[in-house]
Amino acid sequence: MSYSRTAALAPARRALAALTLATTLSLGGLPGLAEAHQEVTEAHGISSFGELKYGPDFEHFDYVNPDAPKGGYFTTWAFGSFDSMRPYILAGNAAGSVSILYDSLLTGSADEPDALYGLIAESIEYPENREWIIFNIRPEARFHDGEPITAEDIVASYNALYDDGRPTYRLGIFRDVAGVEALDERRVRFSFNPDAPLRDMPSIVGGLPIFPASWLAENDFAESSLEPVPGSGPYVLGSVDAGRSITYERVEDYWAADLPVNVGQNNFDEQRVEYFADSTAAFEAFKAATYTFRNENTSRLWATAYDFPAIENGTIVQETLEDGTPTGTQGWWFNMRRTHLQDPRVRQAVGMMFNFEWSNEALFYGLYNRTDSFWENSYLQAEGMPTEEELAVLEPVRGMVPDSVFTEPAFTPVESSADRQLDRAVLREASALLREAGFTIEDGVMMRPDGEPFVIEILNDSRAFERIINPFAQNLERLGIRVEAPLVDQAQATEREKNYDFDLTSRRYRMSLTPGQELVGIFGSSSADEVDTANVMGLQNEGVDYLIEEIAKAETRDELNVRVRALDRVLRSLHIWIPQFYSGKHFIAYLDVYGQPEVQPPYSIGTGGWWWDEERAQELRDAGAL
Repeated sequence: MSYSRTAALAPARRALAALTLATTLSLGGLPGLAEAHQEVTEAHGISSFGELKYGPDFEHFDYVNPDAPKGGYFTTWAFGSFDSMRPYILAGNAAGSVSILYDSLLTGSADEPDALYGLIAESIEYPENREWIIFNIRPEARFHDGEPITAEDIVASYNALYDDGRPTYRLGIFRDVAGVEALDERRVRFSFNPDAPLRDMPSIVGGLPIFPASWLAENDFAESSLEPVPGSGPYVLGSVDAGRSITYERVEDYWAADLPVNVGQNNFDEQRVEYFADSTAAFEAFKAATYTFRNENTSRLWATAYDFPAIENGTIVQETLEDGTPTGTQGWWFNMRRTHLQDPRVRQAVGMMFNFEWSNEALFYGLYNRTDSFWENSYLQAEGMPTEEELAVLEPVRGMVPDSVFTEPAFTPVESSADRQLDRAVLREASALLREAGFTIEDGVMMRPDGEPFVIEILNDSRAFERIINPFAQNLERLGIRVEAPLVDQAQATEREKNYDFDLTSRRYRMSLTPGQELVGIFGSSSADEVDTANVMGLQNEGVDYLIEEIAKAETRDELNVRVRALDRVLRSLHIWIPQFYSGKHFIAYLDVYGQPEVQPPYSIGTGGWWWDEERAQELRDAGAL
């Protein structure tokens, strides 16, 4: 990795400048405000607890090359297919990376956990209690057709997402927005429910994608289409081969190209996503240079298959990068709407039949660790017995959550023998749990309390994942449970997940280091019965709801960390999933035509700052490799 340039201010001076140069104003002159004696901060950015690494005069993020050349292309792959270019609605299966068509009011940095800086918004104004925020729109902000972005567009975008967007906007993301109004052409004000957790509300609305009000007035936002809603982002749609590939082209006169938040990024003239229905075919296509970048998620391939000629001659490079984020809650998730899966003892017993230790040795080449926390690979993970601080947070939910939360160490999955697929001791423990729950064995078949055979259907759309599911299914069958795990196509799997038509489904959530109201959409009771929410498990628990609110109300990072660990402890005790595995690393391979900044940001692979190395590309052309 070859280049970086130090910004004008050192990190400590940057933070000081951010605090010093934020100005305080009287609210008396702001339209429609009665709180005349409050003070408001005007600033270039915002974070959950006030820390900003970059001051108001920063030139670029530390992890980019500000002199990176433009040109070339970047291509990667995706699984399945797509039939829509509209990712923010319920209908359709949207193409990958489509969000690069859109700008938002604020945008984040990849070396801070929750800081946001102005993109469409030149500056922001908000009071200490964060009951509202005003965004001041840059006069140069433009949609792709050249029309200026105005406060009216912001209001219309919010209304479209709330009224016709995915249910998570209405139920979680925007549920505490009390109103939005255009104060003038370039100023828009969001007001929030004063009784709601307000810490992250300015950041939440600052991240919404912006669409033209004129387009929204004449078109159906909720309709799926391969024609995207117009945007203002660094790329436009180039070409579409429906279900097979999607190409985005860089906007040469992109209005925000020279803003500090964009300098050194969006460097490729073309970005393309190739779709494959089969992961084996996708890997073979990579070997043939059909696409240029691969983030490998199959341990078997990483351990055994990267020995082809392009690796040996250096045309393709392998790298292992550290992942500084929580590694994700990857697992099989129970659909607790199903009667036979509502008893936590049943779910625990089923989960015990996944022998991670054997799988890691026999299938994963020892590359993985067992996941047990919803914030795995981070300081937010609960460990051991609850601390005094955690107990104080948990006391109000006593009686709403299992007693084990208070009396036992944070739940970790049972450790099975690595020497054999089925650990008989674990089998006996699981069988005992099912007997406690009223299940019985008749002629080798596990019978539910209602007299029906215990059958579990595992939703799967990946042929590569069958090698993991099959041993798990065989162990379940030794327990007397019949398993159905037919391979379905990706479109069918997506539709069935939307409508909760499964017993177990595999998915991964990326958890934030500064979680807040977004947890409502994943674990909140209000999202359990709505179609197509992230709460695929159907969790409804008053104690969980309470803890999510407490997390969103945290006023310091120390308070937040304690409350998240308390929630992690509770979620693990409820057995809502079967945790799978993680590596804590990114395994990447790519065609050796890319330049990279000297610094990898801790919270991203960093490909947004890569660039095309034309000299190296010409060498590969001369060698017949490109």
